[in-house]
Amino acid sequence: MLFRKAEAGIEVFLVHPGGPFWTKKDLGAWSLPKGEYDEGEDPLAAAKREFTEETSLVVDGDFVFLGELEQPSGKIVSAWALEHDLDPALVKSNTFSMEWPPKSGKAREFPEVDAGAWFLLPAAREKLLKGQTDFLARLAEKIE
Repeated sequence: MLFRKAEAGIEVFLVHPGGPFWTKKDLGAWSLPKGEYDEGEDPLAAAKREFTEETSLVVDGDFVFLGELEQPSGKIVSAWALEHDLDPALVKSNTFSMEWPPKSGKAREFPEVDAGAWFLLPAAREKLLKGQTDFLARLAEKIE
């Protein structure tokens, strides 16, 4: 999770998932840039790779581990925080293919992420997927 300190408070960078299911969803739909990693793969290296795949941007620095959370789906998500600034207009995601419209037999390409944006912590709590909001509290504890 990227964060930056602004006059109004701490801002975090979140991404909005691409594809037809998420098109009209906003509150509770945004996410930390994330992805799966293979057994034996370094989780932080995987997180950096996934960030780049979802945003086309490369970040590096002194990452702070925020721990793990179990998602409602049962998946375990690990997160790190990094103080870093970037321009959301530069976000360009990789794509995925799915049949759309359903049962049409036609495959279409969609961006994995269709937007990135900075949010102050209170707004981020409303925008972020429910299963990831505890990471915001952990971030606030580590940096305040």
